[in-house]
Amino acid sequence: MAPGKILVAQGGGPTAVINQSLVGVALEARRFGHIGHIYGARHGVRGIIDENFVDLTQETSHNLELVANTPSSALGSTRDKPDAAYCHEIFKVLQAHKIGHFFYIGGNDSSDTVRIVSEEAQAANYPLRTVHIPKTIDNDLVGSDHTPGFPSAARFVALAFAGANLDNAALPGVYVGVVMGRHAGFLTAASALGKKFPDDGPHLIYLPERTFVLEKFLADVKATYERYGRCVIAVSEGIHDASGRPIAALLAKEMEHDAHGNVQLSGNGALGDLLCQEIKTKLNIKRVRSDTFGYMQRSFIGCVSDVDQREAREVGEKAVQFAMWGDRDGSVAIKRTGFYSVDYELLPLSTVAGKTRTMEDEFITESGTDVTDAFRMYLRPLLGSKMPDAFRLRHNPIAKVLHC
Repeated sequence: MAPGKILVAQGGGPTAVINQSLVGVALEARRFGHIGHIYGARHGVRGIIDENFVDLTQETSHNLELVANTPSSALGSTRDKPDAAYCHEIFKVLQAHKIGHFFYIGGNDSSDTVRIVSEEAQAANYPLRTVHIPKTIDNDLVGSDHTPGFPSAARFVALAFAGANLDNAALPGVYVGVVMGRHAGFLTAASALGKKFPDDGPHLIYLPERTFVLEKFLADVKATYERYGRCVIAVSEGIHDASGRPIAALLAKEMEHDAHGNVQLSGNGALGDLLCQEIKTKLNIKRVRSDTFGYMQRSFIGCVSDVDQREAREVGEKAVQFAMWGDRDGSVAIKRTGFYSVDYELLPLSTVAGKTRTMEDEFITESGTDVTDAFRMYLRPLLGSKMPDAFRLRHNPIAKVLHC
């Protein structure tokens, strides 16, 4: 086998910093003299099957740096979920092109793909080094303190709810913001970091880690509305009943399903509209509004955490270093040290592949409708520097003359 070819691809939902990892791989690989070509696969594993490659070796460092600071997946992505047969075809293409190193940037499904391809190479006695590079806004990869892409999306969610709270305070009513997260509530929980004053919203936060009971939800909203004269609510798209069935599916007459048979939770406003309708009809509150953040939080330009940018670059760089200096395949993991600094480890693929992390109990209050200070301490360093702030007029009332 002719040495010196590496292949990098991006899979799953785009993030604001996934290109930092891509560029981290490309630039770090250039430091190793025996690497002759750096290939990129267009649209993830589908691009590998189709042999749709681009030569990143010909990119200038300047343009790579510009791309690094651009959200979304520069190589394109895919929602293909490879099985063993699909991964066998991936391996055949890698073998045909004499690829010696394969880097795949993605979430837990992507890590499982890397695991299977690694096993294929070992079974064929083919010298292929495979490394999974983490990314997901859901923050649900096992083994990492947090995942690149999540801090920037969390920053967006925190600031969006801070703005929604200001709007709701000016024109009181009930506001429901639906945030991505089928199984893990980290992103929805980030809404709490937008609070400054004790009566700021979100006043209620609902996560998929806790069972959602519609009657209790309505009682919570009623009590909050009576207390503050308004109510801001953050809801994860993945909230479910005791049987695990999504609330959106319970309330809606018809729901779309994705390619894997899952109820389509993202990309529509069904859950927010349904909850608003319940509030209007059951609580008789007239001003009720909802937003579904959908894809906005994934690649929102201009709202990127500098911490996230730095770490996304470093996981790409460390992936190359682990591949060149190590003797095993694996998944790069971020480990927190001190109050806030990080180190990187290479975990066995079996530790990460196909597994899902959810929010720890210590991050959720007993009521199940808010997050703890432990979560706030966990998330705040990740959001980056220069978080915008909001202020209020001081309340200096003037005595009434006509309505004493």
